[in-house]
Amino acid sequence: MPLRRASDDSPFRKARTIELRYLRTLRSVAVQIGRLIDGFTNPGEDPETDPLIGAALGSYADLLRPWAASVAARIVGEVDREDAQAWARHAATMQRSLRAELALAPTGAIVRERMADQVTLITSLPIDAASRVHELTLAAIADGTRAKEIAGEIARSGEVSLGRAKLIARTEVSRTGVELTRARATSVGSEDFIWRDVGDNDVRPDHRLLSGRTFKWLAPPVADQRTGTRALPGGIWNCRCWAEPVIPDY
Repeated sequence: MPLRRASDDSPFRKARTIELRYLRTLRSVAVQIGRLIDGFTNPGEDPETDPLIGAALGSYADLLRPWAASVAARIVGEVDREDAQAWARHAATMQRSLRAELALAPTGAIVRERMADQVTLITSLPIDAASRVHELTLAAIADGTRAKEIAGEIARSGEVSLGRAKLIARTEVSRTGVELTRARATSVGSEDFIWRDVGDNDVRPDHRLLSGRTFKWLAPPVADQRTGTRALPGGIWNCRCWAEPVIPDY
């Protein structure tokens, strides 16, 4: 059957507004992690402080869980609506039979899975910070001459958590978006997509080579040559690329 590609001004190109809202939300978690650690005297220099910091951060992770579930529902819901709106704009060019199939796309399972993943990632921020403090404390015990230097690294825990929050926001919003796009695309018979990058100087060389090429939804290309990781556009860490569905024309 002939294939028709989406237009150059494709609605499937993702905006960054949801990612930035997610990051603003996660920033508050990183700030609180920094405050909790700063509240202890001589972290890294006093080994007895280490388990107390771990306990405090573990309790914070437990307290975060209901809030994280609310944040996850909001963020994933926003991504789902954005993808549905993209398909609605594109649906005017599709056969009526395809539009009917699109309305029945099985996106519910993906939404639930992505929400659960976000809760795990959000609550992992204080857990990972506790692990980092523990490892640094052990290093200070092993090398007493570096105790003050290591204490300074512990004091940067909030900053390190913020860096990880940025990674989560960018990666997870993009990954959720492309998974929903794939579900809706395959529901109307699409088997392929075109890899698109955002066209600036920060695009990875690997992804610049992939851009403009057509791949199977069920056989994504190697998106990171160093690790051999295969992924859809936006489905790998810090990726801003997007998938343009190739729609069958019945």
